[in-house]
Amino acid sequence: MISADQIREHMEVRAADGTHVGTVDHLDGPTRIKLTKTDSEDGKHHLIPLDWVDHVDAHVHLSKNARDVRSQWATIN
Repeated sequence: MISADQIREHMEVRAADGTHVGTVDHLDGPTRIKLTKTDSEDGKHHLIPLDWVDHVDAHVHLSKNARDVRSQWATIN
């Protein structure tokens, strides 16, 4: 599992297919990333589990493609 301390606010989150799926707002507890609502098509926050993170460099790279991410993330607000 990726260490949460590698993930910083405002990092771009990319799906496995390279698609931009969001921007990190902050970590929501020890196991989830909360994405900004201002960067969301529906204007809501979305939560993704750290288990979906494949690796982190200048961006957060997920192990799922964009369609799967969007159909499986949790939505709040």
